[in-house]
Amino acid sequence: MAKKEVDDRFKKFGTVSFTAITKTNDFIDYLEKGKVMGTRCKDCGTLYFPPRSDCSACLDSNMEWFEVSGTGKLLSFSELKYGPVGFEDDLPYIIALLDYGNHKIFGRIAKDIPFEDLGVGMELKTQTVTLPNGQLGYVFEKA
Repeated sequence: MAKKEVDDRFKKFGTVSFTAITKTNDFIDYLEKGKVMGTRCKDCGTLYFPPRSDCSACLDSNMEWFEVSGTGKLLSFSELKYGPVGFEDDLPYIIALLDYGNHKIFGRIAKDIPFEDLGVGMELKTQTVTLPNGQLGYVFEKA
């Protein structure tokens, strides 16, 4: 019997990736192409970010990719001075929630935007980044 090849592309994501294998590994290929992608259920239209391969609304697996593009409005943000294991060297950093209208995105604010310059309702865009350790990710930048 031939040995099955393990699809571990997801280990390239984030400062620390606690998941090496997932059914949404194409997310990494899109990041490498400069695109931040979510998934949409083809049957009921529910949007997901981070991407999912199965719909929790209708319990189907008929999913397609959509690009997170344009601008979102800043809903909430907080500066972290203490972080989970693996993130200690990144502190402090700012986490935020952006509203794109039909979906929301959770992530980090780009390091070049000071906390004092942020305000609820401001427009930001989601951009891919390559982290200092070579891992891939995304941040929120000024629109």
